[in-house]
Amino acid sequence: MRPIIRLGGLLLACLALFAGPAAGATADHSKFEELEGPFASGEEVTRACLKCHTEASRQVMATRHWTWEYENPATGQKLGKKTMLNAFCIGDRSNEAFCQSCHVGYGWKDASFDFKAEDKVDCLACHNTGGYKKVLGLAGHPAYERTEYPPGSGKFFGPTDLAKVAQNVGATSRETCGACHYNGGGGDGVKHGDLDSSLNKPPRELDVHMAEDGANMSCSDCHQTHEHKVAGSRIEMTASDPHPPALRGKKTDRSPATCQNCHGDKPHKEGLLHAERLNAHTDKLACQTCHIPEFARGGVSTKMAWDWSTAGRLTPEGKPIQKKDEHGHVIYDSKKGDFTLGANVVPQYLWFNGTVSYTQPDTKIDPTAEVPINTFHGSPDDPNARIWPVKVFHGRQPYDTEHLHLLVPHTAIPDDTAFWFNFDWDKALAAGAEGSGLPYSGKFDFVRTRMLWPITHMVAPKDQAVTCQECHSAQGRLAGVPGVWLPGASANPWLDRIGWLAAAAALFGVLVHAVLRIVMKRKGN
Repeated sequence: MRPIIRLGGLLLACLALFAGPAAGATADHSKFEELEGPFASGEEVTRACLKCHTEASRQVMATRHWTWEYENPATGQKLGKKTMLNAFCIGDRSNEAFCQSCHVGYGWKDASFDFKAEDKVDCLACHNTGGYKKVLGLAGHPAYERTEYPPGSGKFFGPTDLAKVAQNVGATSRETCGACHYNGGGGDGVKHGDLDSSLNKPPRELDVHMAEDGANMSCSDCHQTHEHKVAGSRIEMTASDPHPPALRGKKTDRSPATCQNCHGDKPHKEGLLHAERLNAHTDKLACQTCHIPEFARGGVSTKMAWDWSTAGRLTPEGKPIQKKDEHGHVIYDSKKGDFTLGANVVPQYLWFNGTVSYTQPDTKIDPTAEVPINTFHGSPDDPNARIWPVKVFHGRQPYDTEHLHLLVPHTAIPDDTAFWFNFDWDKALAAGAEGSGLPYSGKFDFVRTRMLWPITHMVAPKDQAVTCQECHSAQGRLAGVPGVWLPGASANPWLDRIGWLAAAAALFGVLVHAVLRIVMKRKGN
């Protein structure tokens, strides 16, 4: 009888929506005997979670966080880690055990991974409140024993106390989301430019939404979830949302992750005429364009360029090389090549309607030009397009000189948990082609690439927004954006001359009229 009562109490407690062990939670998971452990693996923890949260794994399995796939209805492209390329670590295929350290599952190291096994879902990745880390190269597992990584570095991980982590689960947080989203591309702040560890505890000047002395919001406040489906994604974006704020409790097809969902599309209030002028800008500008003046401004640099062609250089003694700049940031690594870093970077701007198309592993490229890894669509005539801020990342990466497609190098050694880079480009590219299932001629070279990243985090206080003159000037922020005419920025010498002549003629006419009035008045006297 006692186990039935205990399990019944556990089920009732688990029905509550908790907000963390010390934040008004209705259930204290440290009191559940099912979570006392010991647990030998993450799968064992998940099986314990599923005794109460019976539908959780199946819900997760229906999300992109699990499948890492998405079919874009606008372009027809099937996108995902298996079919998408980037200009950073380039590709997932054949490198799964390394890349999938950020998957919300356990054990995805190759094509044999069972996507239907419910105990493979990692509940702790998103719901831990500390003491849990998925280690690179372990295919999504934490370290179950004391592990040195990288080998010889003196840095050790584990053993992970899974019972303690499970007993202290809570709501998702900036830290749990950031564990993966901050560190894409090989390190803190590398990819996005507007997502890095400085957002864990940001000052208000860095982000008014996430600052403790600001709104103190977590990621899920905007990226709201339903059955574990997370709203908002850089591959499925809402570029324009011309609506007033959404009413709480009202069902809507709108994305809750847009600025307008909370603020509406006419948010400016101060000064009737000034507010009206600013609100008119929302017809052509994304909110982020004015309210994120710079990215990577929290003290964490972001990568702006990556040249893979220089990887593999060694000292005369055959040892790897690593060079750092005056700030201690790595700017060359034998395993990866040369880097260019940036901080407090002014974005570039373009028209964007929310549709993005990608160069995929089988896409034929033109090696004589810079290859766009992705393309943001939109134009001045598109009613759904707005001028958006973006990070433009430049790469130099390998391609097949006969088949004319980009190559995914095999950068992880499957039978070594350290996964050191293979300096032999021929072997690395052959193994990568085998893993991706694409033909490889054995001949390769390097091509310039470009990748765009939307800037949408690190929202500054309104008094630090982009000023009028930063755009309304001859060399302003929007100078290179097509189809834009800005007072104070756009000029035509002949139009200027005609304008000045018209103004002079008007002034002359006023003066002549005034003189005639004076003369005629005197004659009348």
